[in-house]
Amino acid sequence: MFERPRGVLEAVRKDVEVERSGILQHIGHTPLVALGRVGKGLAVPVLAKCEHLNPGGSIKDRIAVAIVEDAELRGVLRPGMTLVEATAGNTGVGLALVAAARGYGLVCVMPEKMSLDKRVALASLGAQVVITPNAPPSSPENFRNVAQRMAEERGWFLTDQFKNPANVRAHHETTGAEILEQTGGEVGAFVCGAGTGGTLTGVGQRLKRTLPHVRVVLADPLGSGLADWVETGVLGADAAYAVEGIGGSEAPENLHRDVLDGAERVSDAESFAMVKRLVHEEGLLVGGSSGTNVVAALRVAARRDLRGPVVTVLPDSWDRYRAQPWLRAWAQ
Repeated sequence: MFERPRGVLEAVRKDVEVERSGILQHIGHTPLVALGRVGKGLAVPVLAKCEHLNPGGSIKDRIAVAIVEDAELRGVLRPGMTLVEATAGNTGVGLALVAAARGYGLVCVMPEKMSLDKRVALASLGAQVVITPNAPPSSPENFRNVAQRMAEERGWFLTDQFKNPANVRAHHETTGAEILEQTGGEVGAFVCGAGTGGTLTGVGQRLKRTLPHVRVVLADPLGSGLADWVETGVLGADAAYAVEGIGGSEAPENLHRDVLDGAERVSDAESFAMVKRLVHEEGLLVGGSSGTNVVAALRVAARRDLRGPVVTVLPDSWDRYRAQPWLRAWAQ
């Protein structure tokens, strides 16, 4: 592998520090709030990390900057190149912020099930948006396969959030560390959905390194095959579901099963009903996967066998779902 000389690497690091003096330095350090109404009466508190308050509106800002900086330092990403990513939308928005700050082009490949709001947001941020069918991982038309093919054919840099170890490392070094600091090192369980698996794996590894007793639990949409995989090692049947950005019919490489202690299955109806409660009762303007995470976290907190609070994350903001039927129905 090509490696830059030490002097060049030091210069790149200085450039990275300069770039991080802008909006990118405000990624992370998000609030951790207690769900006082939604979690009322439980044996332990349920705490939610407000990742929707990142500059790009989602937790994916963290991995976007980490992946790009890692590639720059390794010398595989150079000025003027184009980034390409297979995304449900949020990683694309995070990459758009980084691309703007660093001067890269960006192409986002998305499955057609993702919301119109996300397509419009990405295009408005200057990304080229490519829409693919909702095809299984084995199909050449699957969004991940399309992104990889475009990178190979056109010489673009595939950020590859599903496999890139910088994804897991970002959550180990930032999200997990922040949770430990904000809770004073007292965490009974961490509960989260998995899109790429980076959050669950990275945070889980960091917490278990300090707190061996902590439970790490997957929150999985009903219809995803990942919950069965966590419990048995074999993927479950794949069915349609409406929650975006988490679950799947294939376990991503960044989701490490050895970190996980269990799984909770959550239906679309439960997820979207919880989002409405989070908005109306807690003032948290979040998206569908936040509902999935909180429903699962409340179940875990109700079991009375934990030594500390249950922590979850609110991955993104409601503004990218306003065209979706489940959110439009609130105004009717």
